[in-house]
Amino acid sequence: MKITLRQLEVFAAVARAENVTRAAEALAMSQSAASSALLELERQFDCPLFDRIGKSLHLNSTGRGLLAQAEDLLGRAADIEGYLAGGVLGPLAVGATLTIGNYLATLIAADYLRRHPTAKLRLHVANTQDIAGQLSRFELDIGLIEGEVDDPDLVLEPWLEDSLVVFCAPQHPLATCSGVDPQCLADQPWIIRERGSGTRALFDQIIARHLSGLNIRLELEHTEAIKRAVESGLGVGCLSRLALREAFRRGSLVEIPTPQFDLRRHFYFAHHRQRPTSPATREFLALCREMSASAADTDALPLPFIA
Repeated sequence: MKITLRQLEVFAAVARAENVTRAAEALAMSQSAASSALLELERQFDCPLFDRIGKSLHLNSTGRGLLAQAEDLLGRAADIEGYLAGGVLGPLAVGATLTIGNYLATLIAADYLRRHPTAKLRLHVANTQDIAGQLSRFELDIGLIEGEVDDPDLVLEPWLEDSLVVFCAPQHPLATCSGVDPQCLADQPWIIRERGSGTRALFDQIIARHLSGLNIRLELEHTEAIKRAVESGLGVGCLSRLALREAFRRGSLVEIPTPQFDLRRHFYFAHHRQRPTSPATREFLALCREMSASAADTDALPLPFIA
C-alpha cells in the first residue's frame, strides 16, 4: 500500500489548519517532515489536494472528497489503538452550543471521563452556526446544538425538548402582569443573543417578526451576561428555560407569560453524514440519552452550579 496513516494524518491536520507550520506543531513534528509527507502523498498519485495561496493552503475539490475518508480511517485507527491498549476509547471532539455547553455538556463530559479515566475528550462551546461549520469541516465528531441548521451534509436527531422564556427583573413593571400585548413587548428594550445562535434564530422567527419596531438594546454572546443585564434593569430578555431555572428559583428573575408565542424547541444531536460513529461517540451519546431518559422534563435535569 502506497499511503501511510502518517501521510493522512498530516493531510487532515493541514486541511484543518490551512498551514503546514501550524499543522506540524499540532502533530509535534518538524515543519519539513510535515511538508515532505504532504508532498509525497500528492506526488504518489500526481494529484494536488490543495490550492496554494501564499503560505495558506485551501482544499481543492479532490482534497475535500478525501478529507471525509481520511478522517474516517484515522478515527478507526485510533479505535484500533485503543482496543489494543486495553479497550481505551479513542479521542473525542464534541461541540456544544452555549446553553447546552454551559448547563448540560460539561456534566455529561465529566461523567464520561469518570467512567473512562484514560479517555481524551475536547469540548468546544460556541453558537449553532460555529458548531455546524466545524462539523462540516470534520473538526468535531458530534455536535449538541439548540437550533436547526440548513446544511445537507449534517444529520440532526432530536434529543431533548426545551422552550424559550421571556423574562425580566422582579422590579420591572411587567413582572406582575398576567398577560402582555405585543405592542407593549415591542416597546421594551430587549437584551438578546447574537445572530448565529439557535436562541436568536427562534426569537427572530417567533417573536421579532410579530413585534413591529422592536427595540433591541443589546446583543450578547453569553447567557449569563444577558441574565445579569436584565437583573440590573436594562430591559427584558429571552433565553432557554434551562438557563433560567436557578434564577427563577432564587427570584432574581421573573417570567413574563407570553402564551401568544409558541417558543417550544428541541436540542439536537448533529453529525456529518459521511462520518461514521466511533465507539467513543457512541458511548458519549449513550450518556446523553441516559441523562434525558432519567428526566421526564427539563426541570428534572441535573442542575449545575452557576456562580
